[in-house]
Amino acid sequence: MERLMTDEEIVNAWDDICKILNKEQDQLKHDILNHVGNKWSLFVIHALGIDGKMRFTNLENHIKGISQRMLTKCLRELERDGLILRTVHPEVPPKVEYELTTLGHGLLVQVTPLWLWIARNSNELNLARENYTK
Repeated sequence: MERLMTDEEIVNAWDDICKILNKEQDQLKHDILNHVGNKWSLFVIHALGIDGKMRFTNLENHIKGISQRMLTKCLRELERDGLILRTVHPEVPPKVEYELTTLGHGLLVQVTPLWLWIARNSNELNLARENYTK
């Protein structure tokens, strides 16, 4: 059985978070949560974490439903935040590869329990949605 945080541990964690991410860093908090919290970023982090280095077209094929424009935007934001590394190989045409940085791997470790929670509770979530629409 998985261990859940106690109420006290949650309160202590939030106290620590508030000490580190103070009011002056509100823009950073919003930016990072917007980039990391959107569904496409999580799919990119997952794909690169599981399959390793990938080229743009491989990522696009791997992530169903993402447009080229959205993938480009997502990759730029993740690169800017230091979560992925973009490597351009001097070839004709240029070969560009993307991979997770150490920071990106750290994020993958943190979001994997969320994916696992979704998988383990998918039946209950679907049932709740069905009951809601009745």
